[in-house]
Amino acid sequence: MTALEERGHLLTEQINTNSQNLDQLSSLELVDLFNQEDSATLSAIHDARESIAQALDLISVAIRQGGRLFYLGAGTSGRLGVLDAAECPPTFCSSPELVQGIIAGGASALLRSSEDLEDRFGDGEEEIAHRHITSLDVVVGITAGGTTPFVHGGLQGARQRGAKTVFIACVPQEQVLADVDVDIRLLVGPEVLAGSTRLKAGTVTKMVLNILSTGVMVKLGKVYGNRMIDVAVTNTKLRDRALRIIADLTDLSREDAGVLLEKSGNSVKLALMMHWTGLDKDECDRRLLEHQGHLRDAIVNALK
Repeated sequence: MTALEERGHLLTEQINTNSQNLDQLSSLELVDLFNQEDSATLSAIHDARESIAQALDLISVAIRQGGRLFYLGAGTSGRLGVLDAAECPPTFCSSPELVQGIIAGGASALLRSSEDLEDRFGDGEEEIAHRHITSLDVVVGITAGGTTPFVHGGLQGARQRGAKTVFIACVPQEQVLADVDVDIRLLVGPEVLAGSTRLKAGTVTKMVLNILSTGVMVKLGKVYGNRMIDVAVTNTKLRDRALRIIADLTDLSREDAGVLLEKSGNSVKLALMMHWTGLDKDECDRRLLEHQGHLRDAIVNALK
């Protein structure tokens, strides 16, 4: 069997019997069909919940020990990784170096298709070397069909450097093997448009990346309740969000919340701790550092 024939047997390349008359459907029928098929994404995440949780724990431990998280992919998979990484700094005030996206073809591939570059195994290895990835880091390889050489090259390079590795694919393990620490399989089935993995495969991948990055930041103490207390106050919208978080959690007026935010140096987390403990900014900073940024733990300790 040739490589092309083998690829045709992959779950992501098979024909969806529910959409064989796709070109004959009305607009409403098209919407209903996509909606029906997209429900498979929730089932796929539920079925993979244990491996997703393992990846979440693996990444959290690595970052606490000084490591970084890298998403590695080509085409749609690469773009989704870059997108998730790019949204971490404004949401969680994390360093841009903490979570990084690596896409085959680099930044230009975000705007123009460069899917031919996914076939270069060596390019994946080179990207790992270029980012100076070490045993402290975690590399998440993302490939809907599971076979992308660029991703496998990057994962091999990461393993050789002692980094932890995670694999995300939408095909069963028996179709594509992966030598990784955590293997996440999101089995959404054949696409409405045969082989177009930007559809269900892309949607379920984005959902899992949401879980991983947000879950990791929760475990790193960047969330209090369900509020993003490390939000970067860098524009009008984010300042408004910061003020609303402080006002909602403290019952302060918006004006008083603004004064407190200014005193804290535009840190929602520090502002909340200063308000609840009565301690000054420097002391709150010190105590938060002692508790690895976890606001709830720092407050409990300060009020003993």
